[in-house]
Amino acid sequence: MPYLPSLVLIVLGVVVLVPFAVRALRSLRRFRAASTLVGDRVGDGVGLLRARSAALQVALAERRPDHAREGKPRVPSVDRGRQEDNRA
Repeated sequence: MPYLPSLVLIVLGVVVLVPFAVRALRSLRRFRAASTLVGDRVGDGVGLLRARSAALQVALAERRPDHAREGKPRVPSVDRGRQEDNRA
């Protein structure tokens, strides 16, 4: 029965390994929950930042003078000296 000490060591190793595996899985589960929570909060913050940025762009666009009412074309090529008729 030379295989008996090997079997005892394998069983002892499995018995010792199971509590470590259970502890590691619990830690991973807690880490995943915390990671999801942080990801959700960061995502919410990014969404709010994008919404504020869009609102700021709209507010700035509303404050700009409307060049069409002043007779100035929005075509940038006119500013380079080209002769175009923009009175359509």
